[in-house]
Amino acid sequence: MKKQFLLSCVCLIFAGSNAQNKTPKMTKTIAPPVAAVKPKKLEKHGHVRTDNYYWLNERENPEVIDYLNKENEYYNAMTAHTKQFQADLFEEMKSRIKEDDSSVPYLYNGYYYITRYEKGKDYPIYARKKRSLEAKEEIMFDCNEMAKGHAYFQLGGLNVSEDNKWCAFGVDTVSRREYTIQIKNLETGEILPVKLEKTTGGSTWASDNKTLFYTRKDLVTLRSEKIYKHKLGTEAKEDVLVYHEKDDTFSVYIYKEKSKKYLVIGSNSTMTTEYQILEANNPDGQFRVFQKRTRGLEYNISHFGDSFYVVTNKDKATNFKVMKTPEKATAKENWVDLIPHRKETLVEGIEIFKDYLVVEERNNGLNKIRIMPWNGKGEYYLPFEIETYTAYTTTNVDFDTDILRYSYQSMATPPSVIDFNMKTKEKTIMKEQEVLGGKFDKNNYTEERIWATAQDGTKVPISIVYRKGIKKDGNNPFLLYAYGSYGSSMDPYFSSIRLSLLDRGFVYGIAHIRGGEDLGREWYENGKLLKKMNTFTDFIDCSKYVIDQKYTSPKHLYAEGGSAGGLLMGAIINMAPELYNGVIAQVPFVDVVTTMLDDSIPLTTGEYDEWGNPNEKEYYEYMLSYSPYDNVKKQKYPNLLVTTGLHDSQVQYWEPAKWVAKLRTMKIGDSQLFLDTNMDTGHGGASGRFEAIKEVTKEYTFLLDLEGIKR
Repeated sequence: MKKQFLLSCVCLIFAGSNAQNKTPKMTKTIAPPVAAVKPKKLEKHGHVRTDNYYWLNERENPEVIDYLNKENEYYNAMTAHTKQFQADLFEEMKSRIKEDDSSVPYLYNGYYYITRYEKGKDYPIYARKKRSLEAKEEIMFDCNEMAKGHAYFQLGGLNVSEDNKWCAFGVDTVSRREYTIQIKNLETGEILPVKLEKTTGGSTWASDNKTLFYTRKDLVTLRSEKIYKHKLGTEAKEDVLVYHEKDDTFSVYIYKEKSKKYLVIGSNSTMTTEYQILEANNPDGQFRVFQKRTRGLEYNISHFGDSFYVVTNKDKATNFKVMKTPEKATAKENWVDLIPHRKETLVEGIEIFKDYLVVEERNNGLNKIRIMPWNGKGEYYLPFEIETYTAYTTTNVDFDTDILRYSYQSMATPPSVIDFNMKTKEKTIMKEQEVLGGKFDKNNYTEERIWATAQDGTKVPISIVYRKGIKKDGNNPFLLYAYGSYGSSMDPYFSSIRLSLLDRGFVYGIAHIRGGEDLGREWYENGKLLKKMNTFTDFIDCSKYVIDQKYTSPKHLYAEGGSAGGLLMGAIINMAPELYNGVIAQVPFVDVVTTMLDDSIPLTTGEYDEWGNPNEKEYYEYMLSYSPYDNVKKQKYPNLLVTTGLHDSQVQYWEPAKWVAKLRTMKIGDSQLFLDTNMDTGHGGASGRFEAIKEVTKEYTFLLDLEGIKR
């Protein structure tokens, strides 16, 4: 996933041409670790593969842990000469963070809620104030205290009852996205002894303030599959199973509508949706299906007044449309168009207010926010002037208001939280992220949207940012990032950490490749299943374009991606290794065929509609054609830094470990190959805000060292 950091960073030095052609200086020549070869035959559809490193998936095997530790030792020894630079970079980045920062308060049900940080502390403090911002602060949770004694800590799913007395919260101390839910009395500070295990962390209260609904995961696959009901004063073993999602391609969750009238159980697969609803004041009643699942029918629901508003692809509305239906007649035959389908405009979501409907749209790859008064008079769009921005609605929990809260940022503009009066069209910037140090000026940077031509003629946008004054002579280091899966749009965003690269002469780009939804739903459809190869060739063609336009050259071009973006990295270095000097693959999904054939692994069955089901020969053969692990060959590879976490629930650690082991035996030449395994964390990396920066400094020093930039 895309890493976004609410951090601040300006660079000390602008040294774009500082010894960029120097060869990195290794501390000493050290033999890399060699994983034992233990061949295992894997057969499917009459085809046999030999996996020499299949044994690395034995998480409890001391030999596996020993191998991972030896890879870490090798990485640390080979990069020892950069440790001081890493420390300097860390201090550089940290010094620009407003350590005693806080969120913009929002009012909900009589309380202002605030998330804040204190100087020198890694974790947030969640607080509230009754009725007024001048009121005494009530600290709900101090995560710095709660995290003590844990190598990893994550608090999530905070959910306050309607009487403001009880708060349910989830805690993960393993980084495997398995949360234990507990309940706190906000009036007395007491945390009830009951613990709800193996959950998603999310929950919702019924209107009676004593019934809590939550989601449990399968113990093996970690699929969200069951909705339970817990009553205050009872033990966890007494909890009642409300719904079991038995289709293993679906995941399930529960929430309460903004109107507070309905509880909603949602069941989602990649391309099909189903909801069940129940009045929130009747928690012991029976949920009823809103519209039964129909393969290929996707919809989201929002309640207002006596109706539901439905964002859906019904009637072949590829880019979705908005429909309306009575709350007592919710089946699709009762839905009527409110905003018809438009081929060129993707409807991403809606926000409902007493006097306005707000629609989030995407046109030509750009976010649009559309304001539509219910009286039908004078609808309009919020104006945005550049092409490298991101804008989206944020916390809007109140119906009866003219104020829309949204966020705006660009690749050179720090994020802002803005309150916009939809009636007067006046906007108030509630907060802009501070970049400390007094040296940051967004006018020192140029941001552009450029278009590469893919091999099939498709135009692919690239958002780029760089320090003003660089020359397009092919000598600039360039880091190109992409994701390209699940319809996740990689919108342009600001990163203060990234300034440490920009101010040292790097160009940074985001390739908006197919497989994301950046240019609408068809952009996604043309980068999945049997069209997945477009994702990889788009990135390669974007790489060739920035080289052709003299932004950089193969000696100075770098690529980065994580998770499914790590799959992208694995594919491009098999297909076009000569284009890159270095690649960073974060928690990479690289053993596609073996993983998708193992339905005991988290996420597998629920992703057949994304990648295909390899139990079917057509999909098996197509996956095999691009799976990075299966396509490693005898050739030169770029310098490569691979990161993973031992407890990763999304991409198991053994995928990158096996990949690196195989690359070691196959790659030609003396390029660097490092595997860095965090033995304490999972898919998201370190949990503390400063620890997360340390992980980035490893990546940056890897790149800067390859460029010969030492300070």
